[in-house]
Amino acid sequence: MRLSVDTEVMPHRHPWGQLAFSKVGVVRLTTTQGTYLAPPSRAVWIPPGVEHAVTVLEDADLRTLYVHAPRGRMLPLPAAEQAGWRDCRVLEVSDLLRALVLEMNTQPDGDALEPAQRQREKLLSALVLDELRRARPIPMGVDLPADKRLRALCQAVLDDPARHATLAEWARDSGASPRTVARLFRQELGTSFGQWRQRVLLAKALALAAGRQPMNRIAEELDYASASAFSAMVRRSVGQAPSRFFVSNT
Repeated sequence: MRLSVDTEVMPHRHPWGQLAFSKVGVVRLTTTQGTYLAPPSRAVWIPPGVEHAVTVLEDADLRTLYVHAPRGRMLPLPAAEQAGWRDCRVLEVSDLLRALVLEMNTQPDGDALEPAQRQREKLLSALVLDELRRARPIPMGVDLPADKRLRALCQAVLDDPARHATLAEWARDSGASPRTVARLFRQELGTSFGQWRQRVLLAKALALAAGRQPMNRIAEELDYASASAFSAMVRRSVGQAPSRFFVSNT
């Protein structure tokens, strides 16, 4: 499904699980609990029944894989393997998983396939499930609060994370005191504003890197004083230099 930048798919839900990734471009999926970026190197798992909206950040070719499972299960896997799939998660997309999804039938009437084609789809599906089991979860989701005041502030940061650098500046925009905002972050999200915003910046940087932006341009876009300051943030967050993290994940 080809989607142009700024396209928004309104909140909706499915009775089946869904794996979403963009062949090209970047999309953002948002639920009541958090928001998740999907550049070409990543996929977002959305469990059955979870309401989600989609925002296209960069012209995208979005692929969605619907996963049906027995009642009460997230995936057609043994019961012992269900727990980790009950929440949204960002997954690393291997070359094999990407190739398998792109090879699957995209026609709505799968029953019209020839017997040989149906058998091929069955084999592809089995391999996809095996690759999903092996896919490495990436801590790239950004939690969102239930409190309406704090959620509005968080949405403003997501839309333009470099607008302000300090909690005091963001709090002023929201009409609340820095102390109140800091308390709400601890109560609602269990983290500090600085730690939460750092994850937002890292997700934004990954999206820019997916668009082949050079490292110094990404640092400038995110309002870092220098490329070295930006590199230090990435190292603290993921334990890798940007040159390694972004090249291996875009």
